[in-house]
Amino acid sequence: MKKNVLLAFALCCCICSAWGGEAKPAKPDFKPTESVSTGSVTVGGSRIPYQAVAGTLVVHAKGWDASGGPGDDKNPTAEAAMFYVAYFKRGVRPAHRPITFLFNGGPGSSSVWLHMGAFGPVRVLTADHTHTPPAPYRIVSNDESLLDVSDLVFVDAPGTGFGRIAGKNAAKSFYGVDQDIHAFAVFVREFLSKYNRWNSPKYVYGESYGTMRAAALPLALQREDIDLNGVVLQSDILDWDLMPDDPQLNPSVDLPYIVTLPSYAATAWYHHELPSQPQHLLPFLRQVEHFATTDYTLALMRGNSLPPAQQQAIAAKLHAYTGLPVAYLLKSNLRIEYGAFQKELMASQELTTGTLDTRFTGPTLDPLSKVAGYDPQSAAISSAYVSAFNTYARDSLHYGKGEYYKPGIPVYSSWDYRHQAPGANRPLIALPNVLPDLAVAMKRNPDMKVMVNGGYFDISTPFYEGWFEMHHLPIPPSLQGNIEYRYYKSGHMIYVHLPALKELHDNVAAFIRGTDNLR
Repeated sequence: MKKNVLLAFALCCCICSAWGGEAKPAKPDFKPTESVSTGSVTVGGSRIPYQAVAGTLVVHAKGWDASGGPGDDKNPTAEAAMFYVAYFKRGVRPAHRPITFLFNGGPGSSSVWLHMGAFGPVRVLTADHTHTPPAPYRIVSNDESLLDVSDLVFVDAPGTGFGRIAGKNAAKSFYGVDQDIHAFAVFVREFLSKYNRWNSPKYVYGESYGTMRAAALPLALQREDIDLNGVVLQSDILDWDLMPDDPQLNPSVDLPYIVTLPSYAATAWYHHELPSQPQHLLPFLRQVEHFATTDYTLALMRGNSLPPAQQQAIAAKLHAYTGLPVAYLLKSNLRIEYGAFQKELMASQELTTGTLDTRFTGPTLDPLSKVAGYDPQSAAISSAYVSAFNTYARDSLHYGKGEYYKPGIPVYSSWDYRHQAPGANRPLIALPNVLPDLAVAMKRNPDMKVMVNGGYFDISTPFYEGWFEMHHLPIPPSLQGNIEYRYYKSGHMIYVHLPALKELHDNVAAFIRGTDNLR
């Protein structure tokens, strides 16, 4: 999601010179690929035999005309060969088997994280909250795979994984909010046709920026006459006005500080950096949430007119909830930048906390810097995930020999963030917000359910940010019961903490069983 997270999280890998940042204008000529293998996994004591399919589907840019032509904005020739790995339980009728499409975010990330960390039939073993030693890494059978309740399709974003893009204006055609939604909607449609899954219960599961995609896909798919049974959001960010990404560059917009404060408090609690340590996390967080949305909000709204005595009182309260020194909080004008929090919380020990998961710490790169220079969690686990998948893809899926798997590509700064919301006649000049898309989709399909999952120790997409935005979803009271919320003592990648992975599996499995209409 975040600029420094992308760098540390292997999402800013160099794009291979075979296709470059902007593809050559030659007419693309991708062909679908496929490699089939079999395996089995045991979940909840039951053995599940499956067929695995690794391959690519060809997706065209919006406005593509099959008649060809030179390629321009009205008749683009840009194509994406989108890589996926699908797992189908053997011995069951497709219509009696749910199917879930899973993807990470970035923007510009592959799905390797959800695949090898959460729900695939195998996962890589990593340290819980410290650096995982270098290779060789261990790949083990995943007894928390979601194959017990659903077939799974891990989808890599255009240009990531073993996928590639080509054609005139290829980057412009695929790297943007609406372009990305279009590509995934077409992928789902084509996948359903290729594998005859039109009558299966259908779900999408998005993590991080993938939640923007997952929240907007239901409406995009409805335009293809496809209704979803459910949407699962993990570490959601649907309204970018709430992001704690450099909020100091957007004066007068104070909501990011408000919704991030509970995650700062959770982090200080975890590391025992509070002046008075509460015994239990959740009652403490309820106190912080109340303060954040009452006294703290009112103080920030006063801006420069806040009296010095009130400023001092708010700083003292922030100190009690975050452990940061009062003098520092006064100097920062009561507004805590996430990168500065990472750097300052354990500054006396010259340690930096994680961004994606603040349980992780690492040596501070520059003790004199203002903000953290990296994300210790990304540094701790990225090599393990990428190495494990490269090995698994070649040895077990029999795909990718001689090819480079791109865990991520550097498109964050060049991404087209314009979004045309439902009811708008043009893309809005604003930070993207897909809450209207999700709201319209829920109204058009009132049987669709939504599940929200978040980690208390995530300051990339803070858990309270997700709660806040979903409680501003413009839907009637009759639909508010269609949303459920689950939170975990983990970070952005909830599944890195194994007890949280088990909780996540059980909660998502129950969500699918309760909405698949098969009983």
